[in-house]
Amino acid sequence: QVQLKESGGGSAQAGGSLILHCRASGDAPSRYSLGWFRQVPGKERERVACISTRGVPPVGDSVKGRVTISADNAGNTLTLQMNNLEPGDAAVYYCAAGGLGLSWTCDRVKYVYWGQGTQVTVSS
Repeated sequence: QVQLKESGGGSAQAGGSLILHCRASGDAPSRYSLGWFRQVPGKERERVACISTRGVPPVGDSVKGRVTISADNAGNTLTLQMNNLEPGDAAVYYCAAGGLGLSWTCDRVKYVYWGQGTQVTVSS
C-alpha cells in the first residue's frame, strides 16, 4: 500500500501561484504513477497532472501551460506548481498513486491510492 498526504493548499488571488506538496510512503511509490487530480462539488474528479519514473503524461487541458509537476526519484515527494491561477482552479486537490505495471498513466480509474485532499481557493 501507498500512503499519501497533501499539503500546501490554501487561498490565492487570480493570477497568483500556489505550490502543492504530497508526501508518499509505503510500498515503493516510485513503482507507481503519481498524480494530482481535483474535484469540485457535483463534478467528476479530473486529471491535473501525472508523472512516473518512466514518463510524464500530458497535463489536463484546463491547466495546460500553467502547471508543472515534479517528483523526487524515490517517488516520496510529489510537487505541483500552479501559476496564473484562475477562479476555475478552485477545488479540492488530491494526490494519488496507481498504474502499477504500466509505463505511466493519468487515467483516474487506474489510481488506487488517494490522499485526503487539500482545498485550493482562488479569489478574483
